[in-house]
Amino acid sequence: MNNVKRYSGILWMITGPAVFILLLLAAINNIDANGTKDINKPIPWIIIISIFTPIAVGLVIFGYYALKGEYDHLPEDSTEVE
Repeated sequence: MNNVKRYSGILWMITGPAVFILLLLAAINNIDANGTKDINKPIPWIIIISIFTPIAVGLVIFGYYALKGEYDHLPEDSTEVE
C-alpha cells in the first residue's frame, strides 16, 4: 500500500501543472475581444486561474510528500500525533 501512495505522489505532481497548463491554454483560446459570451471575457478567466493556482501548487506539494514517504504511517488516534 505504501508503494501505491508513493506512485500516486508522482501522479499528483504531474496532475497539478498539467491541469494548470490546460487551463491557461483554454483561457488563451477562449478570450476574444469580439466575443459576446462570458467565456470570451478575460475577467472570469483571471478569477478561475487565480483560484486554481494555489490548488495546483498544493497538489504538487502533496505529491512531493507522498513520494518522499511522509504518509507511510498515518496515526490511528490522537496519542500517536507528534
